[in-house]
Amino acid sequence: MTRIKFCGLMSEDDISYANALKPDYIGFVFARSSRRYLDRKHAFHLKSLLDDDIKAVGVFVDEDIDTVAAYLNEGIIDIAQLHGSEDDEYIQSLKDMTGKPVIKAFRVKSKEDVKKAVNSIADHILLDAGAGDGKTFDWSYLKDIKRDFFLAGGLDSTNVADCIEKLAPFAVDVSSGLETDGKKDRKKMEAFAINARKTGRKTDV
Repeated sequence: MTRIKFCGLMSEDDISYANALKPDYIGFVFARSSRRYLDRKHAFHLKSLLDDDIKAVGVFVDEDIDTVAAYLNEGIIDIAQLHGSEDDEYIQSLKDMTGKPVIKAFRVKSKEDVKKAVNSIADHILLDAGAGDGKTFDWSYLKDIKRDFFLAGGLDSTNVADCIEKLAPFAVDVSSGLETDGKKDRKKMEAFAINARKTGRKTDV
């Protein structure tokens, strides 16, 4: 089945909702420019409350590699997700330093962006609309993609089932689509999880 990632969790309530709904991944944001930014101490506390079956992903933007490695090696996160200009050399170095998986995010505005993403040495790629406006990108760019991918950008409970049925992504990634007035909404999280799981489409392991 397509996996689920709830991103931008910030509170004990958010973790409680996630533990009840069992997404495959949750995301903590460590980019200081984000309103969802978490500091190390708070993230460590929230990780201690997270169900062991759920992987914690740390979102970074052009962060110093030693800092990212420390979050991974200290167990604050299980996977790093890179949203900046990090290149293959950075990704390989981070993998060598930690032995942990890396997700590289790519903003998709054309088929060429998809081709670039497919060639990344990251363990996983994430394809994102990237504008933060709640809109999806043109999914037709993914028609001939030959690699598993996380899909993000404009997803919510109303379109996730259609997305999975059409594209069979490895995982669907959602943050603002789970929120009401800037906070995670359990009802929206539950609706997203239910709709993401009701299709019969499978992805390769």
